[in-house]
Amino acid sequence: AGKLPALVRRGDLRGDLHAHTQASDGHETLRAMARAAGAAGLEYLAITDHSQHLGMVHGLDPDRLRRQMDAIDRLNGQLSGVTLLKGIEVDILEDGRLALPDGLLAELDIVVAAVHGHFDLSERRQTSRLLRALDHRALSVLAHPSGRLISARRPIVVDFERIVKAAAARPCFLELNSQPERLDIDDVQCRLARECGALVSIASDAHSGAQLAYLGGGVVQARRGWLTPADVVNTRPLAELRRLLRPTIR
Repeated sequence: AGKLPALVRRGDLRGDLHAHTQASDGHETLRAMARAAGAAGLEYLAITDHSQHLGMVHGLDPDRLRRQMDAIDRLNGQLSGVTLLKGIEVDILEDGRLALPDGLLAELDIVVAAVHGHFDLSERRQTSRLLRALDHRALSVLAHPSGRLISARRPIVVDFERIVKAAAARPCFLELNSQPERLDIDDVQCRLARECGALVSIASDAHSGAQLAYLGGGVVQARRGWLTPADVVNTRPLAELRRLLRPTIR
């Protein structure tokens, strides 16, 4: 019937808003990740190492995060063709608070927040938890929203339509995490995000430069959900992305 939209393609992605370095559980340096991003045809890469609260990794406390922010500023002065964004993947605590001080979060370019524990809360409590996190002005991206690990961990039980509508109203971006064991959000949830007007971030969650290639799998998932380039926040050039992020941070 000619009704299929012009779906997003890998070449439409200008950047990646979720990546890690050896400062937490990644395997490579800031410079190595920047070089890999440039080689992958990206114009910007958000460095979003874990906050300290997550016990499984060597997360960043406020002092280490500030040192990394300074290192990113210095490195950006040396790079050509790619820009690193100062970010964090901060834990959403059981009550919906974020696990770093508000003032520090406000200094970052981007704040990615995620559930990394208390997966078994009731639907009411889990939904309230995420809604409270979405109320936080610093929050930019809700990462791997269902928390699922394919064949290993079931998704959290949450009223996802309420989450999507809250994200669209705020605005906050919903992540389509391209790690093969996650692919979270799924295609049906991508379609719901599009219908509700919530922008999606297709992110690699790369822990090495080679894992930036996972973006291709995320694009396939997005296409299954009928996402167009306009529905994906990281199809924007950096200047436009910064304008979209600014209301969430300041």
